[in-house]
Amino acid sequence: MSGTSSAPGGRDARRVPAPRHHDPAGPGIDPEELPDGLVIADEDGQVVYFNSAAARITAVRPEDALGQYLEKALPLEDLEGRRWWQLTDPYGGLATRVRQPERNLLLPGGREVLVSAQYIRGEPTGPVRRVVVCLRDTEARRRTERSHAELIATVAHELRSPLTSVKGFTATLLAKWERFTDDQKRLMLETVDADANRVTRLIAELLDISRIDSGRLEVRRQPVDMGAAVGRHIQAYVAAGQLADRFLLRIEQPLPALWADPDKVDQVLSNLLENAVRHGEGTVTIEVTPAASPRETENADSTDDTATSVTVSDEGSGIPEESMNRVFTRFWRGSKRGGTGLGLYIVKGIVEAHGGTITVGRAPGGGAEFRFTLPAGTPAYLA
Repeated sequence: MSGTSSAPGGRDARRVPAPRHHDPAGPGIDPEELPDGLVIADEDGQVVYFNSAAARITAVRPEDALGQYLEKALPLEDLEGRRWWQLTDPYGGLATRVRQPERNLLLPGGREVLVSAQYIRGEPTGPVRRVVVCLRDTEARRRTERSHAELIATVAHELRSPLTSVKGFTATLLAKWERFTDDQKRLMLETVDADANRVTRLIAELLDISRIDSGRLEVRRQPVDMGAAVGRHIQAYVAAGQLADRFLLRIEQPLPALWADPDKVDQVLSNLLENAVRHGEGTVTIEVTPAASPRETENADSTDDTATSVTVSDEGSGIPEESMNRVFTRFWRGSKRGGTGLGLYIVKGIVEAHGGTITVGRAPGGGAEFRFTLPAGTPAYLA
């Protein structure tokens, strides 16, 4: 890389004013306000601008970088240990090259940064006048990668147990079918069936997460009787052995006509009631009431009951205040382990896909209280 020990034209690189991009409709944008690191080198390869974000990302002080050659101020290496500026050679490389796409590079000490570069030429195929380098921290990407790794580990763990059980029972039945009584065979097959259902539910959760994260969760709206839907879930718990007087259902009439996806509404109710039954104590209270649409909550004068609200509360120990803001995140399991910790994350995604809202708080009886509100959501062709 060519250049002299001093800045071109005898000027002091430390005094080069920060470049500003002017908007004809408004004031110039100060590069110091950019969230990404910005480094600019002149035609001789010397750094003439080094913003504060670049200093934060690289841990290099601007006064130490200004006036230095680019390869010395930013001694970047690729993931194979090769010096990046020697490979790319922006000043002596192909005259048709105008940019370097973003990629992961390493700073001294092994810290990863995302780097892209733009080569500014006075004319096409002419010499490079400036090299503009953009630096981005990889912390957000690392958090995403850690989240994906944790999801994979959780799924692998959750799948291993039921699949091991299914494999064990089926192998035993095939090898020793004649040795078991009908009751023993039935018990084994019932266990296999339950474990297969558990695997199916886990796969459905993964598909829901994929659709929620990509914004592709489909809502197939139909008329839904929320009171009847809650009643069916309570009856299922009673049939499974729960005491009927553990549940208290209150329905305030008249409820607005609700159009929602009945399967996804059942999924939300199932998750919230299961949490209350399994992790809560005492009476589980479910209240179904008309409410103002979540889209109208900003209008304090609105009194139209165009939504349905469902509140599920228990009388257990509740959720600690410091955990309230993490309840709807992935893998939150509270103080009691078990499950994937994905249920409430999916519940929030389903409710928001309907245009609704969901909150968590402390119930009057001291336990947890979940409240979700769904707008009427009448299809446009019926409006």
